[in-house]
Amino acid sequence: MPDLRRLRKVTRLPLTGAKAEAPLYPLQVGMPALDSIHDDFAFRPKGGRSSYRVLRTTEVDSYEKTDAAQGFASALRGQKAPAPAAIEAAAKRPPSTGDQFAGTDRKAAKLSIGTAKTQTYSDVSQLIATLPLHDQMAALKIPLGSTSGRVTQEQRNIHVTGFLYASSREADNDFHLIVGRDPKASGPAMYMTMEVSGLPLQNSPAFADLNASRTSYKTFFGNNLPGAGYDYYSTNPIPVVVEGSLFWDATHSTGQAPGPPSLKPHMPTIWEVHPVTSIKLG
Repeated sequence: MPDLRRLRKVTRLPLTGAKAEAPLYPLQVGMPALDSIHDDFAFRPKGGRSSYRVLRTTEVDSYEKTDAAQGFASALRGQKAPAPAAIEAAAKRPPSTGDQFAGTDRKAAKLSIGTAKTQTYSDVSQLIATLPLHDQMAALKIPLGSTSGRVTQEQRNIHVTGFLYASSREADNDFHLIVGRDPKASGPAMYMTMEVSGLPLQNSPAFADLNASRTSYKTFFGNNLPGAGYDYYSTNPIPVVVEGSLFWDATHSTGQAPGPPSLKPHMPTIWEVHPVTSIKLG
């Protein structure tokens, strides 16, 4: 990890001109684009011993068309100095409400749990190294309809230790978590998406596990849950242990891959852990 004392530091948010809560180091692992940060604050989880800094940004997944995402685009488009009020208004627009899963693409797979024995990984890069290649999965031409269930390669269940670098809330009520390696680890930064899913019907076999993981996630963040723009925790990434089923995001097998723009260059796969069946943060 670079010595932060030797890196250029920034003390004001370029987007709003507001003073940063503490110096920002743009070359620190996992940082967002500085001109995307519109809020900077810290929170302590209920009962937690550590506080975590949140860099709230205008970064959204490129495919998101919610009012909130469009609000950010409108506030930023062609503006040399975007109006803080317009950014604040966009940030307050919820991309979705409630806890029920509201999507359709591959709904059956997303709301089910794999059948294989759980495999354990101590680093996200170790897990990524075991995933089938993109071309192999694309060749399966997995249907995208709501009844599209898990294929054989998606029956794997995993337990992985990592760090939460960013998260956002999507239109389908999923929380997108960007989980990566220990910032002190040797070798390149690497991240993948893990999703705390919107809930299935209560009579679903997966309901209890998905509800428990969603409750754990929401309890940890309390009133500091992310909205449409990605929240970054990269100044002190949050330790996390995740269990869940592997999922090939066939919807994005062509075109733009999911993920926040600043981290996508280090997200080598569109495989996800989806749904998360257990999560421990902090």
